[in-house]
Amino acid sequence: MPTITIIDDDDEVRVATENLVQSHGLNAHTFASAEDFLNSPLVDQTACLITDVQMPGMSGVELQSALIERGCSVPMIFITAFPEERLRRQVEAAGALGFLSKPFDAAILMSCIDRALAPASF
Repeated sequence: MPTITIIDDDDEVRVATENLVQSHGLNAHTFASAEDFLNSPLVDQTACLITDVQMPGMSGVELQSALIERGCSVPMIFITAFPEERLRRQVEAAGALGFLSKPFDAAILMSCIDRALAPASF
């Protein structure tokens, strides 16, 4: 079963997103920071990554850059309470599948995950 990784410093958002993903029969793992994720064995096992944009320490945008530098092309979905068009363009230009405003629509998030898990995306 594919692993969906969720990174958000907000406990409530992280748990709610995890519950949503699991309610659709998918395997979900969570991290409170990008650094914790990067130091985990799940980097190479993640089929789709959902990350907050603004977090203490490394931001979601910085995480995307770090993964690209490592040669990791995991499909990424960004969620943010501060949707800036400049950031949307930046992360989408680097390959992001979604840039959703909090609170996000569950159906839209699941649609992004479905695209990430589609065989053509690998």
